[in-house]
Amino acid sequence: MTAQMIIGTLAGAFIFPFFICMAWGRLVDDFGPAGGWLAAGFIVGTCWALNHGVGLIYQSGPAWIDMAWAAGIGILVNGLVSGANFGKTFPSIINAILGGILGGFILACLFTYNPPW
Repeated sequence: MTAQMIIGTLAGAFIFPFFICMAWGRLVDDFGPAGGWLAAGFIVGTCWALNHGVGLIYQSGPAWIDMAWAAGIGILVNGLVSGANFGKTFPSIINAILGGILGGFILACLFTYNPPW
């Protein structure tokens, strides 16, 4: 991994939670639930295009959850810097990890099973 790849990966990983923390809440406040859908489309779509289309984040291997890790860690750090209590967020972190494991298991079952028909 070259220095350019490291810098690009760090920049791509920073951009996603930064946009989430800066814009998502404001869109929801201004437009209600529709703002959440707009934020999901614009923020996630734009960051996905930058990270994977343009290639800011370097990936090795067949699959990796880079943007999910970036969002989770970035928003956690933002909360801790803003004064949030880590003890109150810990159950949510555990549930997110369990949900990711369950989702990965379900996807693996769906895409590796060869039905007889």
